[in-house]
Amino acid sequence: MASLVALIDHAVLHPTQTDADVRSACRLCVELGTASVCVKPSMLPLAAELLAGSKVVPSTVIGFPHGGAATAVKVRETELACRDGAREVDMVVNLGRVLGGDWRYVADDIREVVQAAHARRVITKVIFETGLIPRDDHKLRLCELSEAAGAAFVKTSTGFGMVQTESGGMRAAGATEHDVKLMRARCGPHVQVKASGGIRTWADAKRFIEWGATRLGTSATDAIAAGERGEATSNGSY
Repeated sequence: MASLVALIDHAVLHPTQTDADVRSACRLCVELGTASVCVKPSMLPLAAELLAGSKVVPSTVIGFPHGGAATAVKVRETELACRDGAREVDMVVNLGRVLGGDWRYVADDIREVVQAAHARRVITKVIFETGLIPRDDHKLRLCELSEAAGAAFVKTSTGFGMVQTESGGMRAAGATEHDVKLMRARCGPHVQVKASGGIRTWADAKRFIEWGATRLGTSATDAIAAGERGEATSNGSY
């Protein structure tokens, strides 16, 4: 089995995380060989500097975490991110427009960000925030619109969405088996699926890859790498 760590976009996106956290994350990810380090837009120049010369690419988020910014703002944010060194951008759809069925707006929003990134040879991942979308037909429509726009990935979640539990509390709305399989089945082979939210262990990561994801968003990279090393040790070459 190929390394699952190489499929990770390591997230440094919590509001309280600092430049010191970015430095630590970049050192870790270069050592472990992740796919990317995903940082807040203001921290892109630092991440790009720290990752220069490595195989790990700097990535960032657009319209994060709620997707409600005007399309023109998302486009400008994308342009600045590309200028500052992003090689991949993860954009959040306008969730209110999705739930309201304003598909023309949603399609234009996705397409304009994808085009802005593509013009600068940067790929786009489209974040649905699946845990806040109760209807599968809406998720399927988002897959279709993302593919038509030329997105490289569809992605489940920001990792910051919250849903109410039956007891009245709140829990994170992360990736699920159902949503990953649904997205994989609807998208063509040239559109990949990124699972994000709630992936904490090597066993979690392995399951999501088996369900069809080819990229993983998580901040638990060190724990997943440790689990992978343990699995390799106990089972030889897996």
